[in-house]
Amino acid sequence: MIPDQQIERWLQEDLGHHDVTNQVPGTTSGRLVAKEDGVVAGLDAARAVFEYLDVSIEESHDDGTRIEAGETVLEVEGLARDVLRGERAAVNITGHASGIATRTRDAVDAAREVSDDVAIAGTRKTTPGLRGIEKRAIVAGGGDTHRLDLSHMVMVKDNHIEEMGMDNAVAHFQDRVSFATKIEVEVERPEDGKRAAEAGADIVLFDNLSPAATGRGVALLPEDTLAEASGGITVEAVPAYADTGVDVISMGSLTHSAETLDYSFRTGD
Repeated sequence: MIPDQQIERWLQEDLGHHDVTNQVPGTTSGRLVAKEDGVVAGLDAARAVFEYLDVSIEESHDDGTRIEAGETVLEVEGLARDVLRGERAAVNITGHASGIATRTRDAVDAAREVSDDVAIAGTRKTTPGLRGIEKRAIVAGGGDTHRLDLSHMVMVKDNHIEEMGMDNAVAHFQDRVSFATKIEVEVERPEDGKRAAEAGADIVLFDNLSPAATGRGVALLPEDTLAEASGGITVEAVPAYADTGVDVISMGSLTHSAETLDYSFRTGD
């Protein structure tokens, strides 16, 4: 659910203090139309914008649906002034989220070329204020959210290890987490993955390693330790990493580099 305060901020940013442009009389209908193929996402937010403006939703696609250019994904009806006021926020949010969903689906499809099990996950490299929308877009594309925030899992990174050493860092956080909170350790050498598992890591993240080096690291892990690959992995490189035996491939580019899917908003019949 999108909070009213967030919708108000979106609308205020676009409308300003004296919106004359949208002072249009009467009622009208509006259609959100895809201008290119992709995977739709963000419609929950678009619907929330129009509903906040008392514009009725006549028809809507489900997030995660594959769409083609020319396809209508959302239809609304209401006062022309309010339909037009909601247009830009709805178009921008849906386009941004659909771009993320489309890129995620491309990565998932690439992974399935070699593995039915490896998960494609996002990261915390999200736009401030839009993390919820962006994470839901990843799910719409068939991906995994990974951590939604820092409270969901402890990740022992290079800075922690530099300050405390790997064994001490893992022990430090084991003393502070709930039994339900997993600990992941980031390593940059294949052989350090085994060390991390022996120190108590639930998940080992092989960061910025080649597929070959990642595979060597995975082979050294105990069977009950999950393996993740990350670090500048492109969609094109996904099959090679999926073939290493990792359980998860996390990609910051799902959110920080996804191209917006192009939509237009058309009023009237």
